[in-house]
Amino acid sequence: MESSLHYAQLDLLVACLEWLWRDRSDFFIGANLTIYFSREQLKNEEFRGPDFFLVKNTEKRPRKSWVVWEEGGRYPDLIIELLSDSTAQIYRNLKKELYQNRFRTPEYFWFSPETLEFSGCRLVNQQYEPIAETDSGWLWIHTLGLYLGIQAGMLRYFTEIGNPVLSPQESAQRLTEQLRALGVEPDV
Repeated sequence: MESSLHYAQLDLLVACLEWLWRDRSDFFIGANLTIYFSREQLKNEEFRGPDFFLVKNTEKRPRKSWVVWEEGGRYPDLIIELLSDSTAQIYRNLKKELYQNRFRTPEYFWFSPETLEFSGCRLVNQQYEPIAETDSGWLWIHTLGLYLGIQAGMLRYFTEIGNPVLSPQESAQRLTEQLRALGVEPDV
């Protein structure tokens, strides 16, 4: 992990989506988990996994890595990389090419928690095309049916109507505030 900012960002992305989909069991989220996609790659060990990836329509269970040939040939449906000074060029170029040409990942995003650089692309006719921003600077993620955008320096998911997808802690805090507004003191 590059910095505490990167850790906090990754934690937020995972926690919010896990909480939103808490009643589902048909997805897997990998965070800093290696994706093994060829036996040759096993030998050279040069590829580190994406910071965040999602595979839909798969069994939700713990994994130590994502091994493509053991997962029915499935690659991630969504990848988000967190840029740093040392990784930015690799993520914008080499990994983008890998995700486009080898993984065929439908949507790929990158974000810098330090500079707030944010971009995304979608696979169209086997080539990544930039995703157009909304007026708010958000990008639509078809894979999730959510927007991805920056709020208070953090990359967040937003619903179609613009509400942020809350983490479990934020949901608990909101519930506590609602109860207090009704004159009920929650037993926390």
